[in-house]
Amino acid sequence: MTSRSAYAFSTIGRKQIMAVAGLGMCLFVLGHVLGNFLMFVSPEAYNMYGHKLTSNPLIYIAEMGLVAILLGHVVAAVFLTIRNKSARDTGYAKPGTGDKKTSMTTKTMWWQGVVVLVFIVLHLITFKYGTVYNTTVDGEEIRDLFRLVVEIFQDPVYVVWYVIAVAILGFHLMHGFQSSLQTLGVNHPQYTPKIKCISLVYGAIVSLGFIAQPLYMFFIYKG
Repeated sequence: MTSRSAYAFSTIGRKQIMAVAGLGMCLFVLGHVLGNFLMFVSPEAYNMYGHKLTSNPLIYIAEMGLVAILLGHVVAAVFLTIRNKSARDTGYAKPGTGDKKTSMTTKTMWWQGVVVLVFIVLHLITFKYGTVYNTTVDGEEIRDLFRLVVEIFQDPVYVVWYVIAVAILGFHLMHGFQSSLQTLGVNHPQYTPKIKCISLVYGAIVSLGFIAQPLYMFFIYKG
């Protein structure tokens, strides 16, 4: 086994792979939610944004990169979870208290990840591979993704599921952003409080930004 493969299969290696992949997803999700804010500007702005993304030849490279990042994060998480459970034959006799106490968010990271993974799959099926409507913007025929968004978010069941899922996504990213930086060595009494604050702000922007979209379409938009 080479040094590289040994590193990839080691606990620290898997933690760092998961951390780097997690930070990559954090960056993508932030860009995604900011881009989606264009739906509040106009249908034309949102549709043109989607068209420019999907018509760019580099989109295929970007998508393969995102798939690799997601798989790296998921696979590393699964291996680490299995390793941790197998190494812990019995539970702790006494739960930690104070700074050693494990938060509920940390305890449920695995289940949060499962929900987020299911959400990603359903999200792709619903929107990326969903019904294709066409519209014309500046004389160019493009996909009317805005119409699909409006249509999907008229379903109260889907709206509730979406809000719950992205709220969980926000908590997952909030904790993941902070823990990823700590795993990569950014862990110092001087910086940790600032990182925690940035993580909270980041998670709030992502979750509230995504939640605003279905609520706006269901309760406010009258197009």
